[in-house]
Amino acid sequence: MQRLKYLHHYNEEIRHQVRQLIDQETLGGYILSRYPECHPYATDKTLYDYVVGFKNTHFRQSSPISKVYYDTKIRDLQSALGTHTFVSRVQGGRLKAKNEIRISHLFKKVPEPFLRMIVVHELAHFKEKEHNKAFYKLCTHIEPHYHQIEFDVRLYLTYLDTAMHPLWAR
Repeated sequence: MQRLKYLHHYNEEIRHQVRQLIDQETLGGYILSRYPECHPYATDKTLYDYVVGFKNTHFRQSSPISKVYYDTKIRDLQSALGTHTFVSRVQGGRLKAKNEIRISHLFKKVPEPFLRMIVVHELAHFKEKEHNKAFYKLCTHIEPHYHQIEFDVRLYLTYLDTAMHPLWAR
C-alpha cells in the first residue's frame, strides 16, 4: 500500500480514491482536467509584481515586501511550499521591518490557482504568525476556495512523487 505523505491527515476514503487514480495512472489527467493552463509568472520579477499586487489589494496596512523569488533550495516540500521571513532592525530612531517571500521553484510551472494559494498563505502570515483558526479564516476570506486548492496542490505533489515529471510545460 502506498504511503501518501501529502495526504496523511485526510480520511481513508479520500486516500483510497487517490490510490486508485495512481494505480490506474489517471491522477495526472484528473489534475489537468481541473487545471489545464500554467500561470505566466515564470521569472522572479513577474512573481514579485504578482505578489505585491496581491498584497496591495488584500494587505494594504502591512509592511512592504522587499523581496519575492522562486527558491531552488526549498526541497523539503513536506514542511514548506514557500517561506516568509521578517527582519526587524533599528535604523536611526525607527524600527524598520523587511518582509521576504520565497516560493519553491517547483511552482514556476503550475496553474495560477496553485500559485495564488501559496501567495495567500504566505501573505496571511504577515497578520497571523501561527496556523490557527484565525489564520485559515483569513486565507479563506481572501481565497474562498483555499482548502480545495490546497488539496489539489497536495494531489499534484503526490503526482510528482509517483510520476517524477511536471504536468505543465511551456
